[in-house]
Amino acid sequence: MTDAALSDLATAAATGPGDRPAAEYVLVGMPDVNGQLRGKAMRGAAFETALREGAVLTDLLLAIDPVDAPIIDYEGFGIKGGSADVELRLEEATLRELSWQPGWRVCLATPLGADGEPSELASREATRRTLAAIAGLGYEVRAAFEYEVRLRDGDGAPLSSGLSYTFTELARFDAFIAALEPALETIGVELAGIHTEAGPGLLELNLTASDGLRAADDAVLVKLAVKSVAASMGLVASFLAKTTPGEEGSSGHLHLSCWQDGSNAFGAADAEDRLAPPFSGAVAGILDHLPAASLLLNPTLNSYKRLVPGWFAPVNVSWGHENRTAAVRAIRTGPVERWRLECRRPGADANPYLALAALVAAAADGIERGAEPPPAVEGDACERDDLPALPGSLESALRAFEDDGEFRAAVGAGFCDYYATSRNWELKAWREAVSDWERERYTRAV
Repeated sequence: MTDAALSDLATAAATGPGDRPAAEYVLVGMPDVNGQLRGKAMRGAAFETALREGAVLTDLLLAIDPVDAPIIDYEGFGIKGGSADVELRLEEATLRELSWQPGWRVCLATPLGADGEPSELASREATRRTLAAIAGLGYEVRAAFEYEVRLRDGDGAPLSSGLSYTFTELARFDAFIAALEPALETIGVELAGIHTEAGPGLLELNLTASDGLRAADDAVLVKLAVKSVAASMGLVASFLAKTTPGEEGSSGHLHLSCWQDGSNAFGAADAEDRLAPPFSGAVAGILDHLPAASLLLNPTLNSYKRLVPGWFAPVNVSWGHENRTAAVRAIRTGPVERWRLECRRPGADANPYLALAALVAAAADGIERGAEPPPAVEGDACERDDLPALPGSLESALRAFEDDGEFRAAVGAGFCDYYATSRNWELKAWREAVSDWERERYTRAV
């Protein structure tokens, strides 16, 4: 960063809208293993110094679970390592304004290892590694996330009744959307569209496609913006995969295409109108590794309660042309620039960095091998009992993850060991819990 730019930043930190004095803070954070931003707020002068010299945070942030309990299964860092400092490199290109907190900004940071290089435990670095690998094959990735977020008022009532794609239902979100639009504009994210979904209070946000890592950065900041704006209005926004039995869950579908020399490499078909390489290879690679990738795409106990037949949530290894019941949907409508694949397996609870890393790693493998997908599925893929089942629980996803050494190597062996430990910790936490369902079901019967 130039001295002039630093001076401009310091000046901006000292004033707010209309040149009024403002106590500017910059939220400096790193995405944790669950995709939540963790860090601290820095005053303008401290942030200016951190841009030049770096900053530190406790490495405990790499070793805590979603409710802040230290994961004691890690050795050498976190609680068992004394919660030592970890150095951070601030990613200046990610600096964004926060319209819902005037005078505040956010900047992502990368934890560094003892050698001064990016830590292999950072989920954002897992994405960067897989993008570098597919770049080595000559392709750049464009990606876009779709998030279904559930919104409730302060009394817990959903903002809509649960009819999908209806304008009258969409109007119930009008005040929230009006507040969200400027928030997304200031963090540099554009929505391609919004619509209601078939669940009470369920709103789908379609993010515009971005290049590589920027797509995941946009997604994690959108989650921050949605929750923050909702809270400022007395609303509660949730990205939980399954909130209520018998209702549609919240997905986090991911769209992906590969580009070469400024053109969409997916924008071609062979003489029989079949997918041409590298489109076919990407689809095949994702299908081959989808059981293992499920641990990254569906990371919680709750994730698998969304993945049941009848709710447009894929349960088997399947793909189809424009088939929303399949795990992978090949989209070849409109201009070739818009041709892409959509993976419908991820839930809204997935860490966007890891969801993107999983698909890029699997697609790169299929492209490199020149793999071909099986025949496309027609009709409802969930009714096909001849297709391989995808993991239906966190336990089975862990087994698939452990069995696919090629996939783990592509994502990063060190990171995958670290990540699997965190998922096993979730299972331990669940096994120690006693739910209301168990008490209600068994108290009188046993």
